[in-house]
Amino acid sequence: MKKEIMGAGRCLHWLWLVVAVLLAGCAGRPAIPVADAAPEPAGYKHEYRIGPGDNVIISVWRHPEVSLTVPVRPDGKITTPLVEDLPASGKTGTELARDIEKALAKFIQDPVVTVTVTGFVGPYGEQIRVIGQATKPQALAYREGMSVMDVVIAVGGLTEFAAGNRASIVRNVGGRQQKVGVRLNDLIRDGDISANMPVRPGDILVIPESFF
Repeated sequence: MKKEIMGAGRCLHWLWLVVAVLLAGCAGRPAIPVADAAPEPAGYKHEYRIGPGDNVIISVWRHPEVSLTVPVRPDGKITTPLVEDLPASGKTGTELARDIEKALAKFIQDPVVTVTVTGFVGPYGEQIRVIGQATKPQALAYREGMSVMDVVIAVGGLTEFAAGNRASIVRNVGGRQQKVGVRLNDLIRDGDISANMPVRPGDILVIPESFF
């Protein structure tokens, strides 16, 4: 009987030892970021695309008379002295430069055009929108590598009525809207970097109001 009790005690001892090792292993692992729930597509590479409100600097080699800076209109088009109503929104600077070259070829022999974008508003579909209890709710131009922390800094932080840990990002994934939880209070107030996550072009950050 005594041997049986001692044997059971040894088994219990080893069981607790195994449990302790497993718990220690779990505790030592880094937290999995929320962003892993929606990783970037393979081969994803962001290229800035022109949007309404941007300014484009058009430089035509050896033709300063048609080199100028023009705004992109709300309808996404630009107008220059020789080119009217040329679509610009949604294009890269290089794509727009090639389009301008084709249009100018009717007036200038072998035009060489360079387009530089300033303003950086971006197309509506690629902006990051922040709504709810942000200090300055607004639409932001997406920047490569942009994270939730960058967005919160850009909008001036949260209001005193914000329920930061109930915030969420609404994201279009494969034509469907996906809702991803974001722990803004943990990130901002507690400095929990594991609560930070990348944002994607077109994301909407929703910050609800606290009930109390």
